[in-house]
Amino acid sequence: MIDSHCHLADETFAADLEEVVRRAQDAGVERALIILEAGNPKEAAQAERVEQLWPGVRFSIGVHPHQAHEFADDPERAAAAVRDQWAATPSARAVGEIGLDYHYDYSPRDVQHGVFRAQLRVALELDRPVVIHTREADEDTIAILHEEGGGRLRGVLHCFTGTPALRDAGLELGFYISLAGILTFPKAADLRDTARAVPLDRLLTETDCPFLAPVPYRGKRNEPAYVARVIGALAEMHQTPAGEVARRTTSNFHTLFRP
Repeated sequence: MIDSHCHLADETFAADLEEVVRRAQDAGVERALIILEAGNPKEAAQAERVEQLWPGVRFSIGVHPHQAHEFADDPERAAAAVRDQWAATPSARAVGEIGLDYHYDYSPRDVQHGVFRAQLRVALELDRPVVIHTREADEDTIAILHEEGGGRLRGVLHCFTGTPALRDAGLELGFYISLAGILTFPKAADLRDTARAVPLDRLLTETDCPFLAPVPYRGKRNEPAYVARVIGALAEMHQTPAGEVARRTTSNFHTLFRP
């Protein structure tokens, strides 16, 4: 199994990181892609610690739309921050998470656009995939991916909770769709219906931990070991053995991120 999106460098894991890693490995999680905020020295330090404990982890580096306002004067500074940290992180494999968030609007939308575009150009320069965050901004997200990528970008729509239209647009771009613990929530029937139409060869699994713990851990801190619950939900939805879903999604991860 793979946790294709987690935040193990977050301070919430600092006190018991060794136990969290052990539980993930005991559960059969082969790798995890850890998301790092570009230019955050605390996360960078904990990332080194995680990699010492779990050499199989890989990293994705980016400026989240919530932090885009920090680069309002010059979006290219965000791109430079990603480039600099990428050069110092041999296990980096992707640019992200990046994108647009119109739900909270912590950053002005025009600033989000500029920072997003600048980082997409970095991904093209590095020839690496992107990890996309989009919330209530689907049309603009897809439009910018088309405008900046021209079919050359590859990546994943992370923690997918979107509409069938977003699903189809992402698949048309050649992107993968990544599903998290929300899939197990009782009120997520619409998401399950939408996700059921995603072919197994385009699916990834994630926890987005420490957020969004799946049933039966909902309300608690999430962690990579719980990605098994997402695998189980997908197996039920696709009427496919969990082991086969784990194998297919693991293969997808290796194809996209080349770990």
